[in-house]
Order: sequence, then structure tokens, then C-alpha cells
Amino acid sequence: MTELVLTDSRVARAIELVWHEAELLDDKQYETWRKLYTDDAMYVIPIDQEGDDFASSLNMVYDDSRMRSMRVERMVQGYAPSAVAAARTVRTLSRFSVSDVSDTEVALRSAQILVAYKRGHTLTLGANVTHRIALSDSGDRIAQKVVRLLNSDEHVPAAGFLL
Repeated sequence: MTELVLTDSRVARAIELVWHEAELLDDKQYETWRKLYTDDAMYVIPIDQEGDDFASSLNMVYDDSRMRSMRVERMVQGYAPSAVAAARTVRTLSRFSVSDVSDTEVALRSAQILVAYKRGHTLTLGANVTHRIALSDSGDRIAQKVVRLLNSDEHVPAAGFLL
């Protein structure tokens, strides 16, 4: 959609929310991160690079509100493997493009590069990410997030962090 530009205030709000989400994840503020999502939002990391029928496909992550809450609980519990010596991360999201915009929702695509350090090892992951952002005067929230890892069809090591 060529008429949609990144200077649109609705798009700017959506991008700011995506950057805020990245900062919360890097800072391990998982409870606050969880609250960024709408009640019916899905957080998906599919294996298939092309498909959009996530409910009928194999996914690394397919989280509704309940599953996000359980994932956050595991991340913050000191005895969980994902919480013990959790990876330190820094992520960059760029190359934003807008696929749809209205007064109530913005659909964005972006590229994410994530660098994680854990137990003497550095891991770099690249992904194409889509976000659907629900716009509201009471606060913008994430309605859907899909992270398509570049290597999703190969072995992806257990990470100890959220994408």
C-alpha cells in the first residue's frame, strides 16, 4: 500500500509500541510485556515460513492469553530452567512496512535481529515479524505477533528468552 507512510501518527504509535515491547523483553520485564497484549491476542512462532493457518500448523509457540501467562510464570520463577541464568538479549527491529492501517488497527512488518548471551555463548537470530496493533484512546495493545525465524525449519536451540 504505497499511500501508507511511516509518518502517519497511527503508524508511529504502532512502531513505538513495538519498540517498547522489544525494550521490555530485553529488560526481562515479562509481566509488563504480557500486559501489552489484548485479551484475545495470539503470539506465534511458526515453523512454516509461508502459512497463516497457525491453528492447524506446527508451531514452536502458539500462545493465547493463558499460555502467555504460563510462559511468563516460567520465565520469572527462579527454579525454572528458562529463568536460571536467563540469557541477556539485545534486539533491533527495523525495516518497518505497513500492510494496513485504520483508526482502530495497524498491521506492520519488520525485521528483527536478536543477539543473546548465555553461559559464555552468543547466539544471533534473525526473523521477519508481523504485528497487528489495536489502537485505542485507553492505550494501544498488541492484537497479534508472528515471529518467523529465518531458521525455523532447522534446529533452534532452547533460548531462555522470549522472541
